Amino acid sequence: MKKKIKKLLDISEKVILDCALENGGIVAANSTMSYYPKGAKNYFYIWPRDASYICLAADAIGLKNIQENFFSWLLNRAERWEETGLFYENYHPNGLQSLIRFQPDQTGIVLFVIYDYFKNDLSKAKKYKKLVVKSANGLCAMWDKNHFIIKTNDLWEERLTIPDIEDNFSYSLAACIKGLLSANKLFPNKKYVKTASQMKRILLKAAQREGYFFRSFGKLDDKRIDAGLLGLIWPFEIVKADSALAKKTIKLIEEKIVKNHGVYRYEHDEYGGWMFETFNRNKGSGYWTLLNFWISIVLNKMGRKKDALKYYNKVVNSVDEFMPEQIFNNNIQKSVSPLCWSHAMFILASKELNLK
Repeated sequence: MKKKIKKLLDISEKVILDCALENGGIVAANSTMSYYPKGAKNYFYIWPRDASYICLAADAIGLKNIQENFFSWLLNRAERWEETGLFYENYHPNGLQSLIRFQPDQTGIVLFVIYDYFKNDLSKAKKYKKLVVKSANGLCAMWDKNHFIIKTNDLWEERLTIPDIEDNFSYSLAACIKGLLSANKLFPNKKYVKTASQMKRILLKAAQREGYFFRSFGKLDDKRIDAGLLGLIWPFEIVKADSALAKKTIKLIEEKIVKNHGVYRYEHDEYGGWMFETFNRNKGSGYWTLLNFWISIVLNKMGRKKDALKYYNKVVNSVDEFMPEQIFNNNIQKSVSPLCWSHAMFILASKELNLK
C-alpha cells in the first residue's frame, strides 16, 4: 500500500503540472493529453474553485510556482472581474467566460487560498492587494444583510438561489465567510468582518434550528443533505470538528449519501449517468473520488482515523493510475479522468492522514 500511495502521489504531481498552463491558468482536466479517455467530457476549462484546491495541494507537496501564476491569471485574464470583483462559473484558458452564472464560493475560496499561501509572510501578499481588495469588495457589494442580491448557483452547478426568498447555499456562505475573514487578515477592513459576521449568524441560526447543516435555507429551506457540507468543517472551519453540529451533519452524510463507503454528492445524484446510446437510460452517478478524500480529511479531524482510512482506501484500491471524477459500478460509463481536483484532494488527504 505504501508503494502504491507513493506512485499515486507522483502521478498526482504530474497531473497538477499538466493542468497548470503556461499562462497561469489551471484547467480542471487536461483533455489534450494522450492519457485522457476518448469519450469523456471535455474539462479543459478553469474553475477558480477547482484551481484553488489544486493550489492547496501543490503547496502540500512543495510545488511553489503555480499558485502565484494562477493569482496573476485571475488578476489579468478573468473576464468581468475588473468590472465586478467577482469570479463566475468557469473560463476558457484565455480568460473569456465559458459559463456565466455567479457562484459566490469561487470568489470566497480564492481569497482564502491567497491568504493560506502567504500566511507565513503576509507582506508578500502586497503584490496581490488589488486582487484581494476588489474581490472582497465585490462579495460585500452583492450581499444585503441576509442574502445575495442576485441569483447564485451552487457548487454543483445544478440549482439557483433566488433573492426574493432570501435563499442561501450553506457551502457558498461558508466559503465567503472564510474568504472575507482571510481578506481582512491580509488587508484589514471592518466591512469584510461585518459581512462575514452577518453570513455566519444566519448560517448558524438555520443549522441550530434543525441541529445540523443542510443544503440551503431562507424563506424556503432545502433540508436535504449535500456532500458540500463537508466544507463547513474543512477547509472553512465554520464549526469545530468535535461540535454537535459537525457530528450530526456527518452522521447524516454517512446515512444518506454514502453507499459502500463511496460518497455521492447528494441523494439520488444522477450526474454523468445519461447514456443516450443505450436507449436514453439513466445509469445513475458513480461515487466521487474527491468526496471520499474530503470526508476522510474531516473524519480524521473528528478523531475517527479508522473510518477515514476506509474512505481513503476505497479509492486507492479502486484505481491504478489516475483519479477520475467518478467511479461507476459498470463498464459502460466513462468519467473525466484524471480530474485534477480529485488528485488534489488525494494529496491533501494523504497529508492529513500522515501518509505523504
